[in-house]
Amino acid sequence: MTILIVVIHVIVCLFLIGVVLLQSGKSGDLAAAFGGQGSQTAFGPRGAASVLSRATTWSAIVFMLTSITLSIFAARKTGPTSVLSGVKPSQTKSQPATPAPSAPPTVPQNQAPQN
Repeated sequence: MTILIVVIHVIVCLFLIGVVLLQSGKSGDLAAAFGGQGSQTAFGPRGAASVLSRATTWSAIVFMLTSITLSIFAARKTGPTSVLSGVKPSQTKSQPATPAPSAPPTVPQNQAPQN
């Protein structure tokens, strides 16, 4: 059930992104940049909703419903409370580490003896 809702959620996400990017901006003319009232006002009277705005509304509703459903499923899921609770501790031997044998100091061949 969760996988089906996740698949629907991803499809709705991609659809919502596409629909929002296809819409034209409101008050995008030059007069709106300087506070003038253009032909499309942000809070003024609206015409009939277009197909894209209706698709945006319905896909946003489905997105929110699938998000809430997935969060409820995640809250009800029982399992380990920690990511590391199922990991076994590493099996290491309790022998002390032996240092590597040190090599005797070497004298460069081209160096003159110092007096």
